[in-house]
Amino acid sequence: MSQVFSNVKFSILDLAPVLEGYTPSHSFKNSADLARHAEKWGFHRYWLAEHHNMPGIASSATSLVISHVASHTKKIRVGAGGIMLPNHAPLVIAEQFGTLAALYPDRIDLGLGRAPGSDQATAYALRRTLNSSPEDFPLQVEELEGYFAGTERVKAIPGKGAEVPIWLLGSSDFSARLAAEKGLPFAFASHFSPDYTLPALRIYRENFQPSTHLEKPYVMVGVNIITAETNEKAKWLATSQQQQFLNLVRGAPSELMPPINDTDHAWNVYEKASVEKNTNSKATIIGDKQEVEEKLQSFIEETSADEVIINGQIYDHQDRLSSYKIIADIVMS
Repeated sequence: MSQVFSNVKFSILDLAPVLEGYTPSHSFKNSADLARHAEKWGFHRYWLAEHHNMPGIASSATSLVISHVASHTKKIRVGAGGIMLPNHAPLVIAEQFGTLAALYPDRIDLGLGRAPGSDQATAYALRRTLNSSPEDFPLQVEELEGYFAGTERVKAIPGKGAEVPIWLLGSSDFSARLAAEKGLPFAFASHFSPDYTLPALRIYRENFQPSTHLEKPYVMVGVNIITAETNEKAKWLATSQQQQFLNLVRGAPSELMPPINDTDHAWNVYEKASVEKNTNSKATIIGDKQEVEEKLQSFIEETSADEVIINGQIYDHQDRLSSYKIIADIVMS
């Protein structure tokens, strides 16, 4: 194993993909199975993400899916990557994650994002108001911390005294600065915002203030990885993710679709350029074992990440398992 990999933890980000032709029940079954394998292969944590009004993502009730995954595993850390705090009353999140921590002690993480993760109509349906703003996020985080500490007048039961590590998630410099100010671990969404990765990490590290949570900065970066026995198969598997991204660009979010052989007829020249821009970043790696090893090592060296969280949008469950097994063989052998 490379010395670079030996100093880094590796984790999984699961969007609980809803496959074309299947139901969310199938998605949850697949998530539990992948988590069991991830635990066996040595991955450090397994996170699920909150999204709403997205036909291809089943993890909207994130805390429920976390409980489902945790109940099918024994020791791997399970958490949110993340909960979009502006969508919720902080008290409710404290109670939900206090409950999870009581059910699965020392295994639950809480990653917090400030973006709504949805359109305005969905945001209104979630909050019943559009008066709240992402700029309120620092106060919401402080309130949530108060419920866990038991310092708020209203007590979160369960929640008060719960040992739930809080992470701040971001795709820009806002959460990088806040995580640095509060001395919290920081996870950057490199997998969909690669251009801002290095500036955000620099801001976080340069402004970090030690706290009771951390003595020094701790950085996680997101990476898309799709790998297989050959480059050709990996590129073919990646057409599922490309189709999903294309439909998002078109304003018509879709379920995760099967791979296709002929991508030239799937999009026009402008759409192709948009897809390629998204998939040609250093934080999206598609290829065989050797290519993944080389590019992942390069990305870790560039970011000096403490942890890498890996997303793999692959249609067939066995191909998805195989991809993560190859990654495990690379970084943990």
